[in-house]
Amino acid sequence: MTSPLTIVLDQARLRGIKRAFSTRRVPNEDIRLATKGDMRPMPGDLVLARVDRIGHHKRIERTDGRMADLYVGDEIVLAYGNRYAPDQFEAEIPDSLVPCHMVAAGGIASMALSSNDKARRPTEITPIGLIVDRSGKPVSLASYALPAVSARELPPIVIVAGTSMNAGKTTTATSLIHGLVRAGFRVGAAKLTGTGAGGDFWSMTDAGAHKVLDFTDAGHASTYLCTPREIEAITHKLFAQLAADDCDVIVAEIADGIFQRETVSLLKAGFFRSLVQAIIFATVDAAGARDGANWLAGLGYNLLGISGMLTRSPLARRETEEATGLKTLSVEDLANPEFARSLLASLEDIAQVDDTAGSDFSPIQQQAVE
Repeated sequence: MTSPLTIVLDQARLRGIKRAFSTRRVPNEDIRLATKGDMRPMPGDLVLARVDRIGHHKRIERTDGRMADLYVGDEIVLAYGNRYAPDQFEAEIPDSLVPCHMVAAGGIASMALSSNDKARRPTEITPIGLIVDRSGKPVSLASYALPAVSARELPPIVIVAGTSMNAGKTTTATSLIHGLVRAGFRVGAAKLTGTGAGGDFWSMTDAGAHKVLDFTDAGHASTYLCTPREIEAITHKLFAQLAADDCDVIVAEIADGIFQRETVSLLKAGFFRSLVQAIIFATVDAAGARDGANWLAGLGYNLLGISGMLTRSPLARRETEEATGLKTLSVEDLANPEFARSLLASLEDIAQVDDTAGSDFSPIQQQAVE
């Protein structure tokens, strides 16, 4: 075993380093030392890396949300994480600090295993060292996660799920958030699963959400390959935080499609069904709408309607409504404050009928939050 080599990052060097969105919860003053040796990176560990070759991701999203151009030789700070993205890359964290890839613009370091034919080769990076504290312990997102809060009662919760990436989930969620805000409600917004990136976070913020949180706030750079218990803990922590901030309603998005590993586990979980009043399902066509709606209904969820890319076509909307018996909801529908008011009223009625929805956490759930 080789002894670790510690690098002190002075102010001049730090000014030139580009820090990724995924690392935003770590204070600047805690990024001072980098260590390289026989170390195994873990999910959420921060790494100082050098850009060797520009590929699919030509820019990096900074902690302030600005997209910064990448150049060969740039030094960047990313978080290690696994990635599931059928439109881009499948990637897993390597066993050591070997050259690997930046597999997401939000700042994820990982080893690409496969890619979509439409994606370019991943941007290649070489780790210079793990970011460590003065004792030599790796700096991890988990150490900077939001603290546990006491939230005995949750507001109504609407989930946006979909058939796949790019089905229109975020547009659906942000349109609904905007409609609820226009109707005068304090909206809490959450991204429960996915890969650390600011796109959805900033879109929900721009839609007027009172508070926006995602899984990085719970200490995870990515949720791919997380255990069911980790996903449950993320969910409880984010919902409790939003409830404690006096939000009237929570709109939460689940990444990828309903058959993705973590998504299907979450949707099948009894604790999740007990918390959620309704789901809006986003998809691109009537077949996906029918099959997805039937699957979700079979799990016991209340479907408010179908949204997503298909609502851009009047023909697709008619076909979908005939195939599912459900109303299709366009961007304009969701952003209408009158629709938002009627929606919230219906959610409150559902919560009154189901005495588990919006109720106190069970002892197991409260433990997951803490």
